[in-house]
Amino acid sequence: MAGGLFALLDDIAALAKLAAASIDDVGAAAGRASAKAAGVVVDDTAVTPQYVQGVAAERELPIIKKIAAGSIRNKLLLILPVALLLSELLPSLLKIILMCGGAYLCYEGAEKIWEKFGPGHGHHDDEALEKVAAGNPAETEKTLISGAIRTDLILSAEIMVISLDEVAGESFWSRAAIMVVVAFFITAVVYGVVALIVKMDDVGLSLAQRSSAVAQRVGRGLVQAMPRVLEVIGAVGTAAMLWVGGHIVLVGSHDLGWHAPYDVVHHLEEAVHDATGALGSVLGWVTNTGCSAVLGLAIGAVLVLVMHLVPRRAAH
Repeated sequence: MAGGLFALLDDIAALAKLAAASIDDVGAAAGRASAKAAGVVVDDTAVTPQYVQGVAAERELPIIKKIAAGSIRNKLLLILPVALLLSELLPSLLKIILMCGGAYLCYEGAEKIWEKFGPGHGHHDDEALEKVAAGNPAETEKTLISGAIRTDLILSAEIMVISLDEVAGESFWSRAAIMVVVAFFITAVVYGVVALIVKMDDVGLSLAQRSSAVAQRVGRGLVQAMPRVLEVIGAVGTAAMLWVGGHIVLVGSHDLGWHAPYDVVHHLEEAVHDATGALGSVLGWVTNTGCSAVLGLAIGAVLVLVMHLVPRRAAH
């Protein structure tokens, strides 16, 4: 009887170790998958704060909470089931969808540059802020949230597909568990950072009103720094989209049989690596990243040109 009990306890301990190892494996794989999608995550973080511009301060966090809830629904109820089925039944189609997503990232990055430096730059942002200020608050909030969730659907699809491609070698249920972890982790990171960003100016104003001279200086510094912080995040997000999008297209074209572009970049990366000694790994990576970003900008520029010319010709 005692021997049977000890054997049962041994089995339970073995199962517990196996479960712990599985959890560790899922966590590690989720970390790798999330890191692969870092470029889109930065862009998602950069895009979201614009949806609470012009909104009353007390409504900022509730709006972000609703957008985050919509983001989780997008990932778990729409994107994840479709992506998992495609990865199981038509994995080659998932690669093509991933490349289309990469091209879309290139387009988004180039479009942001066009809006920043092209004709009439800043005009759309001014119009959006005027609508927020003039509209009915409840309706405006509803419109902002639905628009943010639609945008999140595209970015979340990119994050999930890129992440899923990173763990394509795992079993079906392992992929499902990993992607659920990725969905919650990415959403928490993105909207947690967004909440900190949009409330940072309120923190600065609160500090600026205190009696301490140090607190006042810190508070004024925060208020003055936030516009620049948002600009930097936006610039990093744009660069990340071009880099990630270009790299996805580069690797995808190689996997589908068109090897020339990838081989050129790979040989250039190896040449830089071999020629720069101790800094070879870093400079090699920078070379690959730079080439991917240039390719992404080229692809995005073509797509922006097409998207801007086609409506004009249709209008004539």
